[in-house]
Amino acid sequence: MMGRIIMKRDYTGKPKPASQANQPQSDQPQSDQPQSDQPSAGAAHDPDICVVTCALTGVLANRKQCPGIPYTPSEIADEAKRAYDAGASVVHLHARSDDGSPTFSPAVFADIKREIRARCPLILNFSTGTILEDVDEQCTYIKESLPEIAALNMGTMNYSKYSRSRKSFVFDMVFPNTYEKITKLLKAMNEASVKPELECFDTGHTQGTWPLVDMGLLKPPLQFSFIVGVLGGIPAEVESLQLQARIIPPGSDWECIAISYGHWRMLAAAVVLGGNVRTGLEDHLYLPDGTMAPSNGALVETAVRLVRDTGRRPATVEEARAILNLEEAR
Repeated sequence: MMGRIIMKRDYTGKPKPASQANQPQSDQPQSDQPQSDQPSAGAAHDPDICVVTCALTGVLANRKQCPGIPYTPSEIADEAKRAYDAGASVVHLHARSDDGSPTFSPAVFADIKREIRARCPLILNFSTGTILEDVDEQCTYIKESLPEIAALNMGTMNYSKYSRSRKSFVFDMVFPNTYEKITKLLKAMNEASVKPELECFDTGHTQGTWPLVDMGLLKPPLQFSFIVGVLGGIPAEVESLQLQARIIPPGSDWECIAISYGHWRMLAAAVVLGGNVRTGLEDHLYLPDGTMAPSNGALVETAVRLVRDTGRRPATVEEARAILNLEEAR
Protein backbone atom coordinates (compact mmCIF):
# COMPACT_ATOMS: atom_id res chain seq x y z
CA MET A 1 0.00 0.00 0.00
CA MET A 2 1.31 3.44 -0.87
CA GLY A 3 2.08 5.44 2.26
CA ARG A 4 0.39 8.74 2.93
CA ILE A 5 2.30 11.99 2.50
CA ILE A 6 1.76 13.86 5.74
CA MET A 7 1.61 17.60 5.28
CA LYS A 8 3.02 19.94 7.91
CA ARG A 9 2.66 23.71 8.03
CA ASP A 10 5.32 26.35 8.36
CA TYR A 11 4.78 29.52 10.40
CA THR A 12 3.14 31.26 7.44
CA GLY A 13 0.48 28.56 7.39
CA LYS A 14 1.62 27.11 4.07
CA PRO A 15 1.66 23.29 3.87
CA LYS A 16 4.86 21.43 3.09
CA PRO A 17 5.63 17.70 2.84
CA ALA A 18 6.79 15.96 6.00
CA SER A 19 10.00 14.94 4.20
CA GLN A 20 10.84 18.59 3.76
CA ALA A 21 9.72 19.45 7.27
CA ASN A 22 12.03 16.81 8.72
CA GLN A 23 15.15 18.13 7.03
CA PRO A 24 17.88 19.42 9.36
CA GLN A 25 17.07 22.70 11.11
CA SER A 26 13.46 22.53 9.90
CA ASP A 27 11.71 20.89 12.83
CA GLN A 28 10.09 24.18 13.86
CA PRO A 29 7.82 26.37 11.72
CA GLN A 30 9.66 28.89 9.59
CA SER A 31 8.59 32.12 7.92
CA ASP A 32 8.96 33.10 4.29
CA GLN A 33 11.59 35.63 5.31
CA PRO A 34 15.19 34.48 4.68
CA GLN A 35 16.68 32.93 7.79
CA SER A 36 19.51 35.45 7.85
CA ASP A 37 16.96 38.23 8.31
CA GLN A 38 15.27 36.60 11.32
CA PRO A 39 16.15 38.30 14.62
CA SER A 40 18.17 36.02 16.82
CA ALA A 41 17.53 37.91 20.05
CA GLY A 42 15.47 36.00 22.57
CA ALA A 43 17.11 32.68 21.77
CA ALA A 44 20.68 33.66 22.64
CA HIS A 45 20.28 34.65 26.28
CA ASP A 46 21.64 32.56 29.14
CA PRO A 47 19.26 29.57 29.52
CA ASP A 48 19.95 29.49 33.26
CA ILE A 49 18.20 32.86 33.69
CA CYS A 50 14.42 32.84 34.21
CA VAL A 51 12.18 35.91 34.02
CA VAL A 52 9.71 35.87 36.94
CA THR A 53 6.54 37.90 36.45
CA CYS A 54 3.97 38.66 39.14
CA ALA A 55 0.29 39.23 38.28
CA LEU A 56 -0.78 41.34 41.23
CA THR A 57 -4.57 41.60 41.27
CA GLY A 58 -6.54 40.41 38.22
CA VAL A 59 -10.24 41.27 37.96
CA LEU A 60 -12.20 38.22 39.19
CA ALA A 61 -11.06 37.35 42.72
CA ASN A 62 -11.91 39.65 45.62
CA ARG A 63 -10.98 40.15 49.27
CA LYS A 64 -13.72 37.81 50.45
CA GLN A 65 -11.73 35.08 48.72
CA CYS A 66 -8.28 36.41 49.63
CA PRO A 67 -7.69 39.39 51.95
CA GLY A 68 -4.32 40.14 50.34
CA ILE A 69 -5.68 41.19 46.94
CA PRO A 70 -4.90 44.88 46.30
CA TYR A 71 -7.46 47.31 44.88
CA THR A 72 -6.19 50.89 44.93
CA PRO A 73 -3.14 52.20 43.02
CA SER A 74 -1.26 52.61 46.31
CA GLU A 75 -2.08 49.07 47.42
CA ILE A 76 -1.12 47.66 44.02
CA ALA A 77 2.19 49.52 44.17
CA ASP A 78 2.90 48.20 47.68
CA GLU A 79 2.33 44.67 46.36
CA ALA A 80 4.58 45.43 43.39
CA LYS A 81 7.37 46.40 45.78
CA ARG A 82 6.90 43.15 47.72
CA ALA A 83 7.10 41.20 44.46
CA TYR A 84 10.24 43.10 43.42
CA ASP A 85 11.92 42.51 46.78
CA ALA A 86 11.13 38.79 46.45
CA GLY A 87 12.76 38.53 43.02
CA ALA A 88 10.22 39.44 40.33
CA SER A 89 11.38 41.59 37.43
CA VAL A 90 8.00 42.17 35.73
CA VAL A 91 4.52 42.94 37.07
CA HIS A 92 1.31 42.30 35.13
CA LEU A 93 -1.30 44.90 35.99
CA HIS A 94 -5.06 45.23 35.95
CA ALA A 95 -6.78 48.29 37.41
CA ARG A 96 -9.60 48.34 39.94
CA SER A 97 -11.88 50.90 41.47
CA ASP A 98 -11.60 51.47 45.21
CA ASP A 99 -14.44 48.97 45.78
CA GLY A 100 -12.52 46.27 43.90
CA SER A 101 -14.54 46.32 40.69
CA PRO A 102 -12.51 46.33 37.44
CA THR A 103 -11.86 49.58 35.61
CA PHE A 104 -10.16 50.52 32.34
CA SER A 105 -9.79 54.18 33.29
CA PRO A 106 -6.60 55.61 31.77
CA ALA A 107 -6.29 57.87 34.83
CA VAL A 108 -6.20 54.88 37.19
CA PHE A 109 -3.56 53.12 35.09
CA ALA A 110 -1.51 56.33 35.15
CA ASP A 111 -1.83 56.44 38.95
CA ILE A 112 -0.71 52.82 39.22
CA LYS A 113 2.36 53.49 37.08
CA ARG A 114 3.27 56.59 39.10
CA GLU A 115 2.89 54.77 42.43
CA ILE A 116 5.00 51.80 41.31
CA ARG A 117 7.73 53.97 39.80
CA ALA A 118 8.02 55.75 43.15
CA ARG A 119 8.78 52.43 44.86
CA CYS A 120 10.80 50.22 42.50
CA PRO A 121 12.12 49.85 38.89
CA LEU A 122 9.96 46.88 37.83
CA ILE A 123 9.03 46.33 34.18
CA LEU A 124 5.34 47.18 33.73
CA ASN A 125 2.94 44.98 31.77
CA PHE A 126 -0.58 46.42 31.36
CA SER A 127 -3.53 44.14 30.70
CA THR A 128 -5.82 44.99 27.77
CA GLY A 129 -8.24 42.08 28.20
CA THR A 130 -11.96 42.78 28.01
CA ILE A 131 -15.10 40.93 26.95
CA LEU A 132 -16.21 44.14 25.23
CA GLU A 133 -15.45 44.95 21.60
CA ASP A 134 -14.69 48.60 22.43
CA VAL A 135 -10.99 48.93 23.34
CA ASP A 136 -10.69 52.71 23.11
CA GLU A 137 -9.75 53.07 26.79
CA GLN A 138 -7.11 50.36 26.46
CA CYS A 139 -5.59 52.11 23.45
CA THR A 140 -5.61 55.37 25.37
CA TYR A 141 -3.77 54.13 28.44
CA ILE A 142 -1.24 52.29 26.29
CA LYS A 143 -0.41 55.51 24.44
CA GLU A 144 -0.54 57.77 27.50
CA SER A 145 1.11 55.65 30.21
CA LEU A 146 3.63 53.89 27.92
CA PRO A 147 4.23 50.63 29.80
CA GLU A 148 7.08 48.52 28.48
CA ILE A 149 4.69 45.61 27.75
CA ALA A 150 0.97 45.22 27.09
CA ALA A 151 -0.79 41.86 27.25
CA LEU A 152 -2.68 40.89 24.10
CA ASN A 153 -5.19 38.04 24.06
CA MET A 154 -4.79 36.10 20.83
CA GLY A 155 -8.12 34.36 20.28
CA THR A 156 -11.79 33.96 21.14
CA MET A 157 -12.75 31.23 23.61
CA ASN A 158 -15.26 29.96 26.15
CA TYR A 159 -14.07 31.36 29.48
CA SER A 160 -15.74 29.47 32.30
CA LYS A 161 -15.34 28.04 35.79
CA TYR A 162 -17.07 24.85 36.88
CA SER A 163 -17.78 23.66 40.42
CA ARG A 164 -17.60 19.88 40.81
CA SER A 165 -19.21 20.04 44.24
CA ARG A 166 -22.19 22.08 43.03
CA LYS A 167 -22.33 20.41 39.61
CA SER A 168 -22.80 23.82 38.04
CA PHE A 169 -20.84 26.67 36.44
CA VAL A 170 -19.58 29.44 38.69
CA PHE A 171 -19.41 31.68 35.62
CA ASP A 172 -19.77 31.01 31.93
CA MET A 173 -18.90 33.57 29.26
CA VAL A 174 -17.42 34.02 25.82
CA PHE A 175 -14.14 35.97 25.70
CA PRO A 176 -14.17 37.50 22.21
CA ASN A 177 -10.88 38.44 20.58
CA THR A 178 -11.36 38.87 16.86
CA TYR A 179 -8.52 39.84 14.54
CA GLU A 180 -10.18 43.25 14.16
CA LYS A 181 -9.99 43.81 17.91
CA ILE A 182 -6.44 42.42 18.13
CA THR A 183 -5.32 44.59 15.22
CA LYS A 184 -6.65 47.77 16.80
CA LEU A 185 -4.75 47.07 20.01
CA LEU A 186 -1.60 46.09 18.12
CA LYS A 187 -1.60 49.32 16.14
CA ALA A 188 -1.81 51.30 19.39
CA MET A 189 1.06 49.27 20.89
CA ASN A 190 3.21 49.76 17.80
CA GLU A 191 2.50 53.49 17.73
CA ALA A 192 3.59 53.73 21.38
CA SER A 193 6.57 51.33 21.01
CA VAL A 194 5.02 48.99 23.59
CA LYS A 195 5.92 45.28 23.34
CA PRO A 196 2.92 42.94 22.98
CA GLU A 197 2.83 39.89 25.23
CA LEU A 198 0.88 37.30 23.25
CA GLU A 199 -1.47 35.51 25.64
CA CYS A 200 -2.42 32.13 24.18
CA PHE A 201 -4.98 29.91 25.90
CA ASP A 202 -4.79 27.22 23.24
CA THR A 203 -2.70 26.08 20.29
CA GLY A 204 -4.99 27.80 17.79
CA HIS A 205 -4.22 31.13 19.46
CA THR A 206 -0.50 30.48 19.13
CA GLN A 207 -0.59 29.28 15.53
CA GLY A 208 -2.99 32.09 14.65
CA THR A 209 -0.36 34.78 15.22
CA TRP A 210 1.31 34.19 11.83
CA PRO A 211 -1.00 36.44 9.74
CA LEU A 212 -0.16 39.34 12.05
CA VAL A 213 3.55 38.68 11.48
CA ASP A 214 2.91 38.50 7.75
CA MET A 215 1.09 41.86 7.88
CA GLY A 216 4.01 43.45 9.74
CA LEU A 217 1.91 44.17 12.84
CA LEU A 218 3.84 41.68 14.96
CA LYS A 219 7.59 42.09 14.78
CA PRO A 220 9.88 39.24 15.89
CA PRO A 221 11.30 38.32 18.28
CA LEU A 222 7.92 37.56 19.84
CA GLN A 223 6.96 37.13 23.49
CA PHE A 224 4.38 34.41 24.22
CA SER A 225 2.49 33.46 27.36
CA PHE A 226 0.93 30.01 27.48
CA ILE A 227 -2.09 30.05 29.80
CA VAL A 228 -3.05 26.61 31.08
CA GLY A 229 -5.81 25.40 33.37
CA VAL A 230 -8.65 27.66 32.19
CA LEU A 231 -11.81 25.80 31.25
CA GLY A 232 -12.17 26.37 27.52
CA GLY A 233 -8.42 26.42 26.97
CA ILE A 234 -5.53 23.97 26.87
CA PRO A 235 -5.21 21.67 29.92
CA ALA A 236 -2.57 22.04 32.62
CA GLU A 237 -0.30 19.26 31.36
CA VAL A 238 3.42 19.20 30.62
CA GLU A 239 2.60 18.10 27.07
CA SER A 240 0.61 21.31 26.58
CA LEU A 241 3.71 23.42 27.17
CA GLN A 242 5.83 21.18 24.96
CA LEU A 243 3.35 21.46 22.09
CA GLN A 244 2.96 25.21 22.44
CA ALA A 245 6.71 25.71 22.54
CA ARG A 246 7.07 23.79 19.25
CA ILE A 247 4.54 26.00 17.48
CA ILE A 248 6.13 29.38 18.17
CA PRO A 249 8.60 30.83 15.65
CA PRO A 250 12.36 30.61 16.25
CA GLY A 251 13.81 33.31 18.48
CA SER A 252 10.65 33.71 20.57
CA ASP A 253 10.50 33.72 24.36
CA TRP A 254 7.70 32.12 26.35
CA GLU A 255 6.35 31.91 29.86
CA CYS A 256 3.84 29.69 31.61
CA ILE A 257 0.73 31.11 33.29
CA ALA A 258 -0.99 28.36 35.29
CA ILE A 259 -4.39 29.22 36.71
CA SER A 260 -5.52 27.75 40.03
CA TYR A 261 -5.06 23.98 40.48
CA GLY A 262 -1.72 22.69 39.27
CA HIS A 263 -0.15 26.16 39.45
CA TRP A 264 3.07 25.09 41.12
CA ARG A 265 3.50 21.84 39.17
CA MET A 266 3.12 23.68 35.86
CA LEU A 267 5.55 26.42 36.87
CA ALA A 268 8.06 23.71 37.79
CA ALA A 269 7.54 22.10 34.38
CA ALA A 270 8.07 25.44 32.63
CA VAL A 271 11.31 26.06 34.49
CA VAL A 272 12.63 22.62 33.54
CA LEU A 273 11.60 23.15 29.90
CA GLY A 274 13.49 26.45 29.77
CA GLY A 275 10.55 28.83 29.92
CA ASN A 276 9.84 31.85 32.06
CA VAL A 277 7.17 31.84 34.78
CA ARG A 278 4.36 33.96 36.19
CA THR A 279 2.77 33.79 39.61
CA GLY A 280 0.66 36.16 41.68
CA LEU A 281 -2.77 36.53 43.24
CA GLU A 282 -4.40 36.88 39.83
CA ASP A 283 -3.33 33.32 39.00
CA HIS A 284 -3.39 31.41 42.30
CA LEU A 285 -4.27 32.21 45.91
CA TYR A 286 -2.38 29.42 47.69
CA LEU A 287 1.15 28.43 48.63
CA PRO A 288 2.29 24.87 47.83
CA ASP A 289 1.33 23.63 51.33
CA GLY A 290 -2.28 24.73 50.77
CA THR A 291 -2.23 27.81 52.99
CA MET A 292 -3.56 31.04 51.55
CA ALA A 293 -0.84 33.41 50.35
CA PRO A 294 -0.69 36.53 52.53
CA SER A 295 0.76 38.60 49.68
CA ASN A 296 2.12 38.52 46.16
CA GLY A 297 5.57 38.64 47.68
CA ALA A 298 5.04 35.26 49.31
CA LEU A 299 4.08 33.73 45.96
CA VAL A 300 7.11 35.23 44.24
CA GLU A 301 9.41 33.97 47.00
CA THR A 302 8.11 30.45 46.33
CA ALA A 303 8.51 30.80 42.56
CA VAL A 304 12.06 32.12 42.94
CA ARG A 305 12.96 29.24 45.25
CA LEU A 306 11.56 26.82 42.67
CA VAL A 307 13.68 28.46 39.96
CA ARG A 308 16.83 28.27 42.07
CA ASP A 309 16.18 24.66 43.14
CA THR A 310 16.24 23.58 39.48
CA GLY A 311 19.63 25.18 38.90
CA ARG A 312 18.41 28.39 37.29
CA ARG A 313 18.18 31.87 38.76
CA PRO A 314 15.69 34.75 38.50
CA ALA A 315 16.49 37.54 36.07
CA THR A 316 17.23 41.01 37.35
CA VAL A 317 15.18 43.83 35.88
CA GLU A 318 18.06 44.73 33.57
CA GLU A 319 18.47 41.12 32.43
CA ALA A 320 14.73 40.73 31.85
CA ARG A 321 14.70 43.91 29.79
CA ALA A 322 17.45 42.47 27.55
CA ILE A 323 15.89 39.01 27.31
CA LEU A 324 12.49 40.42 26.33
CA ASN A 325 14.00 43.01 23.95
CA LEU A 326 12.39 45.97 25.70
CA GLU A 327 13.03 49.66 25.46
CA GLU A 328 14.18 51.58 28.51
CA ALA A 329 11.59 52.57 31.08
CA ARG A 330 9.62 55.70 30.27
